[in-house]
Amino acid sequence: MKKSNHIDDKGNAQMVDVSSKVATNRRAIASGYINLSRDALNIIKDNTNKKGDVLGIAKIAGIQAAKKTSDLVPLAHQINLSNIKINFEINEKEKNILCVSEVISNGKTGVEIEAILATQISLLTIYDMCKYIDKSMIISEVKLLFKEGGKTGVYKAP
Repeated sequence: MKKSNHIDDKGNAQMVDVSSKVATNRRAIASGYINLSRDALNIIKDNTNKKGDVLGIAKIAGIQAAKKTSDLVPLAHQINLSNIKINFEINEKEKNILCVSEVISNGKTGVEIEAILATQISLLTIYDMCKYIDKSMIISEVKLLFKEGGKTGVYKAP
């Protein structure tokens, strides 16, 4: 088994040293769903939530989360992000909302965690803003869809 870059010779956790890496263009896309009641979905769609514009606020929360990843994930590097895009698709038939987050950077380490965190926090914000309507919402299938840049190149989810 390959030795982890996050463990030193004494078995202690450590941040990976990226100082000798060359900066490259990096991009990652993550997605996830929130399933919710018809009432909650309609209030979001009609923008009549008493707490405000649910998807607008969820987008801002996701952007903030991506920028704060290194504060929340202990061994993550601080990354200078170039762009963060978060989009939502409402599926009335399935009673869910798809969140897709894209994060772009030119740096020495990838942005997969930033994209995944942006998706999770966007969905959690939807939950928070709609829990007075529906406490049974389910956040699911949060995953990395695509990443490019760096030593490992391109990844596309199967």
